[in-house]
Amino acid sequence: MRHRDAPKLIYMVNPKSPHAEAYRTLRTNIQYATAGGKKEYRSLIVTSAEPAEGKTTTISNLALALAHAGKKTLLIDADLRKSSIHHVFRLANTNGLTDVLIGEEEPEACIEPVTDYPLYVLTAGRRVANPAEELASSRMHSLIKRWQEEYDIVLLDTPPVLPVTDAQLLSSQVDAVILVLRSGHIHRQKAIKAKQLLEHVSANLIGTVLNQKQRSHLNDTYYYGDDG
Repeated sequence: MRHRDAPKLIYMVNPKSPHAEAYRTLRTNIQYATAGGKKEYRSLIVTSAEPAEGKTTTISNLALALAHAGKKTLLIDADLRKSSIHHVFRLANTNGLTDVLIGEEEPEACIEPVTDYPLYVLTAGRRVANPAEELASSRMHSLIKRWQEEYDIVLLDTPPVLPVTDAQLLSSQVDAVILVLRSGHIHRQKAIKAKQLLEHVSANLIGTVLNQKQRSHLNDTYYYGDDG
C-alpha cells in the first residue's frame, strides 16, 4: 500500500505496539461513550489547542482503528489553512474539500479509498481565501449530514482552537469533539481557554487526548477522559 511506510501511521506500521493499542482504546471509549441509550456518534471533530500537538496523527490513526473494526469511515481534512492528511496517506491534494464546497467537483470524484479496510479520505484541496466562511457554509452543513448517512462515522481534522475559529464553527455541525493536548508543551491556561472556547459554542466535548505523556517505557501514549 502506498502509505504503509508513513511514519505517522503507527497503527499500520506496528499494529501490535502499545501505541497502536492506545488508539484501539480510544476507539473503544468513543463507542462506549454512546452506550446506555445515547445517540451513536456519526460525526466527530479532532482538534487541538495550539499547533504541533498531534491532532492529525491522532485522527489518522483513530480512523484506521475504526475502519479496522469494520466501521465505514470517512476522514476529512478540514484544516484548510495547513492541510496535512494528504501527506500522511501519501495522496495527491489536487482536488478535495474546498473544490467540493465551491461546486467545482462532486464529492465522489475527490473521496479516495486508502486501505483494504473501509477507510476513505477527502483531502483539503486547493487553498481558499476564506476558509472559516467555507466551513461554516450551508453547503458544508448539508454535506456533513449527507455523509453521516453514507458512512458509519465521519472524522474531521480541523485547525487548532486558539489561533482561529474554524473548529468552533464546525463543532455545531457534528455530534462530538475531541481535544488533543501535548503533554509538556501546552500551558494549563491555554488548555483551559481552548476548552472554554468550545464550550462557549455548545460543542459536545466528549474527551481529551493527552499526547506524548512520558510513562515508564512508553514515549508516546494517549489518555482519553471525559471532560464532564
